[in-house]
Amino acid sequence: MAFESLSERLSMALRRITGRANLTEKDIDLMMREIRLSLLEADVNYKVVRDFTKEVKEKALGEKIMKSLSPGDMVVKIVRDELQKLMGDEAAPLNYNLSGPTVFMLVGLQGGGKTTHVGKLANYIRKQGDKKRPLFIAADIYRPAAIDQLKTIGKSLNIPVFEMGTKEKVVKIVQEGIKYAKANKHDLVIIDTAGRLHIDDQMMDELIEVQKAVNPDEVLLTIDAMMGQDAINVIETFNARLTITGCILTKLDGDARGGAALSVRYLTNIPIKFIGVGEKLDDLEVFHPDRMADRILGMGDIVSLVEKTTQAVEEEEAEKMALKMQKGKYDYNDFLKQMKWIKRMGSLKGILKLIPGLGQQLKNIEFDDKQLSYIEAIIFSMTENERQNPEIIARSSSRRTRISKGSGRPYPEVNALVRRFDTMKQQVEQLSRMDENQMKQMQRGGMPPMPQAKKRKGKGKGKGNFRF
Repeated sequence: MAFESLSERLSMALRRITGRANLTEKDIDLMMREIRLSLLEADVNYKVVRDFTKEVKEKALGEKIMKSLSPGDMVVKIVRDELQKLMGDEAAPLNYNLSGPTVFMLVGLQGGGKTTHVGKLANYIRKQGDKKRPLFIAADIYRPAAIDQLKTIGKSLNIPVFEMGTKEKVVKIVQEGIKYAKANKHDLVIIDTAGRLHIDDQMMDELIEVQKAVNPDEVLLTIDAMMGQDAINVIETFNARLTITGCILTKLDGDARGGAALSVRYLTNIPIKFIGVGEKLDDLEVFHPDRMADRILGMGDIVSLVEKTTQAVEEEEAEKMALKMQKGKYDYNDFLKQMKWIKRMGSLKGILKLIPGLGQQLKNIEFDDKQLSYIEAIIFSMTENERQNPEIIARSSSRRTRISKGSGRPYPEVNALVRRFDTMKQQVEQLSRMDENQMKQMQRGGMPPMPQAKKRKGKGKGKGNFRF
């Protein structure tokens, strides 16, 4: 996961001073040493590390901080605010053309995920409710099967792809593509350009020519987060020849260090506009420096979690579910629907890490997203009557045996699901019986005691692959 090792180290360094009523300069020095080492190990540029630690130390040693009632907590806030500042303070919005079709051009090295992120970007924009009519232009005429890959992505998103094969010049393809977009009322054009294994003059000259010909509203550089500090050199080289308006940092989900994300804006003044956090076309997020600072320090990101939930769950569906649960009704069909919502939101571990306070607790826990598929397989092996009436499964071992065989999952897994579901159903029923005062208690942050699953005697005959 992104920033995992950095987050762990920084959290440990700050934990030593959190809540402290008294701090000495020696305490600050020890903390800053740990922070400096943490950032360097995360492959953050040494200049960024030097300036960052200097700024934090100066503010931490300020008279107002040292004489405050909780200097430890205030120092933590300083570190968090400086991290946000380092990454650009605020999210950088996309530039749209109000008088004609908006044109985005994606550039980058081969293997950085450029073509995939053409699809991710279009998918993200459409989900914002802008009702755009996108068009892809296949301008990568060099990489084998690049056009076919873009067509496949376009088909999955129901977005047309303009292409003229591999024989025409790239500039002509792009110009004709823009004409086609105007004629067919496409108000968003995303150009997939050719990447190279290394930067060369021929590639750059071609990109310069395209940029001059169509004057795109955004020139977005896709850069692999796994490159670390080398990413800075690539960005600076591209920006020296082109006018780069922003970066898409790809494969951030696979970079446990995250050095590039912390160095790019400070050293190049080019904003990171998006981050790629997975392989699916939904796995693209706006880069919010404030939220990212919270994630790095293990504070979670509840705003992003709410946004993910909103995108995954239709408002009407959520209202129907809420009304049903208010009546104390909850069955396996509802459970299955919730599983589908979770799958839409991304990896289970990634979702849980957005919840404040869970980051460190989940550090050594392995999550297999296939577990959700196993649950679905078990529920799909139930009859419709069993799904609607869960109690008949709980009472019948023969039914659970049949469901186990039908789903291909071990019998203990079926039992574990039944027990967990029974607990959840009890909780739903208890919530439905709450009076007005209890509801007010919940709104104030309290939570009435929930029933616990009954302890079962006996050791059982095996263990399943998932736990509830």
